Amino acid sequence: MNLKPLGDRVIIKQDEAETTTAAGLFIASENKEKPQTGTVLAVGEGKLDKDGNKVPVPVSVGDRIIYGKFGGTEVEVGGETYLILRADDLYAVFTN
Repeated sequence: MNLKPLGDRVIIKQDEAETTTAAGLFIASENKEKPQTGTVLAVGEGKLDKDGNKVPVPVSVGDRIIYGKFGGTEVEVGGETYLILRADDLYAVFTN
């Protein structure tokens, strides 16, 4: 990937949409809902607060995250689709 996020942005690879329901029924591709989870691929340097101090982005490369349903911008690079989000659009990090 030849992208570097700026400021408080992160680049993620969205998880794949579910293909079956919990009961085992197959979901048609046009009815699949995009997941709100993914893996962080790149992290920006952070943004400056009102006093000029740099506030780092609260996630790291490799973290699995949950993000807002309508947040971010999809981009396609080299045949792959990625999502660029602001740190404010991130809701949680999965922990082990």
